[in-house]
Amino acid sequence: MSDGHSKRIIVDTDTAGDDTQALVLAALSDRVELEGVTICAGNVPFDYQVENAKYTLDLAGVADEVPVYEGVRSPLQKEHDFAEYVHGAGGLGGELFPETGIPSADDHAVDFIVRSARENPGEISLVCIAPLTNVAVALQHEPDLPELLDEVLVMGGAVNTLGNITPAAEYNFWVDPDAAAIVMDAFETTLVDWGVTVRDSAFDAEVLAEIESVDTPLAEFYTTVTAAVREFNSQSEQDSLGDDVTTQPDSMTVATMIEPDIVEEASTYHVAVDDREGMTRGYSLVDELAVTDGEAKTTVIESVDGDRFTELLLDAFRHGDPHRESPDQ
Repeated sequence: MSDGHSKRIIVDTDTAGDDTQALVLAALSDRVELEGVTICAGNVPFDYQVENAKYTLDLAGVADEVPVYEGVRSPLQKEHDFAEYVHGAGGLGGELFPETGIPSADDHAVDFIVRSARENPGEISLVCIAPLTNVAVALQHEPDLPELLDEVLVMGGAVNTLGNITPAAEYNFWVDPDAAAIVMDAFETTLVDWGVTVRDSAFDAEVLAEIESVDTPLAEFYTTVTAAVREFNSQSEQDSLGDDVTTQPDSMTVATMIEPDIVEEASTYHVAVDDREGMTRGYSLVDELAVTDGEAKTTVIESVDGDRFTELLLDAFRHGDPHRESPDQ
């Protein structure tokens, strides 16, 4: 860590929808030092993801300090579908298509991850809110990467629950199951899955109305970005959705790092990912019953203080400081 309080982090993202809000939290928190943002193939066409990240960092006031590194532009082996039907064309609600003019960093994202880990052993944490392609390729370049990093925090998988892209799989793991299988096997990770997201990160109509009443650029950005997903969720067949609601998987993942006390319950399990094509592509096997012989080394976050998470984002929107109302401030 860079000092006694702030972690040095790299956020690996496929910037659309809630990925932007994860970047907002990481950029505004004084408890992490955002070293860079790496872009991976995922939610929407790659060049949109790059511009979306730069636009978000600029809106948060850190574009001059936090470089954006372009990474792997396709999954390791599989083809995938974009999620513009959820996030809107371009990924920011369907109406916003930034052209920032901000240059990308010279280094490839994989090279940046490897170099950062080698030069700062034990000091860099990865926050992975995209398919895990960049991380898997970085491991190929540096086999000691699991030992060189401080922490690896992953948003992905569906822990013994329905997925959000197929009945078996969550989107990030489904996009590149080969990479997910490699990473979950090689690294000790902390996992935030789709199931805990739906239960503990959802914003209902009351919270959304409160955000709409906040007169700041960050609140307006949230409302713009979530327009398409609100429409999508209102038509969802999932019992937990099907109303005016948003889910915040990526920003809740970052929130568990910038304010760890919001994690109410976590357990360690063996986790493996099905990398085969077919009905179970991207399925995350989480051995809660300890019936396999796989090593239990993935910490699965099982419960998050949803009210406190809501306040983190609201304070970011209102004050530019997610910790404004934190009990220890």
